[in-house]
Amino acid sequence: MQPSMFNLQVPLPETDEVFLMNTFSDAQLLVSSDVAGLLDRIKSGQRVFDEEERETVETLVENGFIVDSREDEQEALKSYFTAMRDDTDQLRVTVLTTLQCNFACDYCFQGDHGDYNKFAAKMTMEQADGVARWIETRLDEVRPQKFVMAFFGGEPLLNLPVMYYLAEKCHAMCEERGIPQLVNVITNGLLLTRDVVERLLPHGLNGVKITLDGDRDTHDRMRPLRGRQGTFDRIIENVRNVADLVPITIGGNFDESSVDSYPHLLDFLKEQEFADKIAKINFKPIIKGATTPKGIIPLTVVSGDGKPLNGTCMTSAGAGKLSNVGGSMCDSCHFVDEKMAYLRDETRRRGFPTPDGVHMGPCEIHRRNAHTIGPDGAIYACPGFTGEPTASIGHVDGRIEGWREAAAARFEHLSPHKEECGDCSFVPVCGGGCSVASHAEAGDMYAPTCHRGAFESALVSLAQRTAASARM
Repeated sequence: MQPSMFNLQVPLPETDEVFLMNTFSDAQLLVSSDVAGLLDRIKSGQRVFDEEERETVETLVENGFIVDSREDEQEALKSYFTAMRDDTDQLRVTVLTTLQCNFACDYCFQGDHGDYNKFAAKMTMEQADGVARWIETRLDEVRPQKFVMAFFGGEPLLNLPVMYYLAEKCHAMCEERGIPQLVNVITNGLLLTRDVVERLLPHGLNGVKITLDGDRDTHDRMRPLRGRQGTFDRIIENVRNVADLVPITIGGNFDESSVDSYPHLLDFLKEQEFADKIAKINFKPIIKGATTPKGIIPLTVVSGDGKPLNGTCMTSAGAGKLSNVGGSMCDSCHFVDEKMAYLRDETRRRGFPTPDGVHMGPCEIHRRNAHTIGPDGAIYACPGFTGEPTASIGHVDGRIEGWREAAAARFEHLSPHKEECGDCSFVPVCGGGCSVASHAEAGDMYAPTCHRGAFESALVSLAQRTAASARM
């Protein structure tokens, strides 16, 4: 008998309590400091307890805070990750309908810059039919309880015929098999209309994610059209027109020049009549060009020439959980501890839901039944790798090519439990971090990307909120 290696403690001196969390069982308890002391005594080898202590020990065992042995716990973690990898409850497919974009974001080399869109890939109806047939095969092979499809890009609304076709075709296939379909759209919001939402609703539209990079002035500076025209007001009006129909998730990309504008954005959103329709708000850091400003960690891969991902949108690129609401593509990529904690706190202060910063993974890249499909039908393990054609692990037409098979083998050997992580208590909710970031920074996608400081900061915030809620 010993304390779990996944136990975390946050002392709350003002109440002489301790917030206990086990990241493997996800149990969370507010206990007296005596209970924390009991765990310390068990760690030291104590095995004799009085009656009250025995009852406490039983509760701790039931919640995973005390385990039989470290070896058993390691095996349980291994089994958990194996079950997660092979889980068939959901089939998840992210479709990049196009790499074209109608924005000219300063921090992105993709989009409406120069003649980029003239050559950027755009899925044809014939290619979309191939994607649909591939999805149908996967539905029959996996037999999931739910099918979740996300439309991404580029700007996916620039290819509405393909988006409508896939939503309708896949919905019909799912209905034939008795499988619910959920559709999420990740869009810059400029072309989001009530007609678009109403067209997708009968086919399982579940959420829309749009990006606002700060308050009006800041957003218009960072996410303009090619002629430098602002986009903020039009996006807000579009959200206002559809918020009664579908849950809206707000994302945002910040750097040192824009981060202080986000509280103003939050104040503005709080005043809107659609404020209660916002399902989640989550902000992340960005990069500018090929250099990284002081204090900002890259969110996305940047190649030697400074171009991110050969066109995959920087708004959401990378690994991470595909949310059932709003279609967030990545909640586990790079973030800056201090600024992320600040923005989460500011978001909560205004009553908006936001990720807690603890439950951030493991990444979807570790799930065999989560796929990304590029505009040409190439299959990838994660949206963050779609900018590298050599990272394609297959193709919807079933073509057999040695280099794709080699890539698939490399991704098959990815593990969320890295040896370098040792007995880190955050492994179950981290899974070694973002493989895209590891590939970009260390040149090794198998290496861990550690954000322990951010997890610890988020844990303290979670403990304080839990304690405050308990006192209400």
